Amino acid sequence: MTNPTARRGTLPTAWLIVALLVPVALLNYLDRQLIATMQRSIIGDVSGISSQEQWGHMLAWFKWTYAVASPFAGLIADRCSKSLIVCLSLFAWSAVTWATGQATTYEHLLATRAAMGLSEAFYIPTALALIAEHHSAATRSRAVGIHQIGIYLGLMLGSLGGMVADSPRLGWRWGFSAIGLAGVVYALPLLVLLGRSSRDGVVERVGPRESPWGSAAALLANPSFRLLLAYFTLPAIAGWVVRDWMPSVLQKDLGLTQGLAGVSAVIYWQGAAIASAVLGGWLADRWMRTTDRGRIYVSALGMALIVPALLGVGIVIGTKSLPLAILFLVLFGCGWGFFDTNNMPILSQIVPAERRAAGYGLMNMVSISCGGLADVGFGWLRDRQVPLPLIFGGFAALACLSAWLVLRIRPSARP
Repeated sequence: MTNPTARRGTLPTAWLIVALLVPVALLNYLDRQLIATMQRSIIGDVSGISSQEQWGHMLAWFKWTYAVASPFAGLIADRCSKSLIVCLSLFAWSAVTWATGQATTYEHLLATRAAMGLSEAFYIPTALALIAEHHSAATRSRAVGIHQIGIYLGLMLGSLGGMVADSPRLGWRWGFSAIGLAGVVYALPLLVLLGRSSRDGVVERVGPRESPWGSAAALLANPSFRLLLAYFTLPAIAGWVVRDWMPSVLQKDLGLTQGLAGVSAVIYWQGAAIASAVLGGWLADRWMRTTDRGRIYVSALGMALIVPALLGVGIVIGTKSLPLAILFLVLFGCGWGFFDTNNMPILSQIVPAERRAAGYGLMNMVSISCGGLADVGFGWLRDRQVPLPLIFGGFAALACLSAWLVLRIRPSARP
């Protein structure tokens, strides 16, 4: 249980922690996005890759190891120094990023993607729980929204990977090696700065801690948590496909170069997500002044935008119109920012502080496991030339179901 006299850090300290974590979030998603935008160059240089389904399996290895590790990462984060876990995770995945640039075979690439999933699994549950501990209900959605900006910027920078890969002076191996070294270098000063900031105001806890099984059982016994688990998972199936496959889809279906396809598939909708994350965080915090369902309503609004966006993307790519495809991707980004910004704040309303990281870890496990299956399934469907409107129409139906699920959540507190 939480000490009733527990204190939070000063507001400047709380925002400093967010500022320190934004570059880490950027690197976390930059490393992931590069593999999608450099697909053609990697396939041409690494031996043993012969089909889209095989590429989908490689993408899925990252997600499945990430998924398996996520609940353990959350449980550890609820019991250990969150600052230390963040820094060790950054160092480990950055070293793996560098190693990815040395891959020469498909098996080597599979191994590095699996190791990437394992090392990155510890970051998001830990970082979001750390932010939630230092920010009260008055600023929590805005704080998470600003942290998410780092994620979106990482994806946007990753969209340039195709241009780096196409450069005769650089190439795809240089991209992975340089970014991996940057993360290793940032990990040490981050440990010092984050440790100093966290000591200013960590929420103190007393009493016996639950066993891992006890935490998991308590979370799954909570009906609102089960609803949030499903809500978090279903839209992410489409989200992973958009991130991992859209550069390849635009390149092949619209006849774009690898570099232009990467930029078109990522930059615009991630830019929209940045704006909507800031707006969604502000709107949710403001709405919470009048109702404890404010964050739920903002998230549901985001899902209402995602549904027509997915339908539109599937239809307009078949018309060979890049501007229309970008327009619907921007609409998707607007909805995604509203959705993405409020998941941890909603979780904080339905579970106690000592189970937040574990709860988010379980959410990641289920969501990313399904995302891995979606990557393999999408590759299988592409090999068999299933129409994109049919595929994305299925994603839109899942988003409709998600909007209904989130509106059924009943907050138990307004921490």
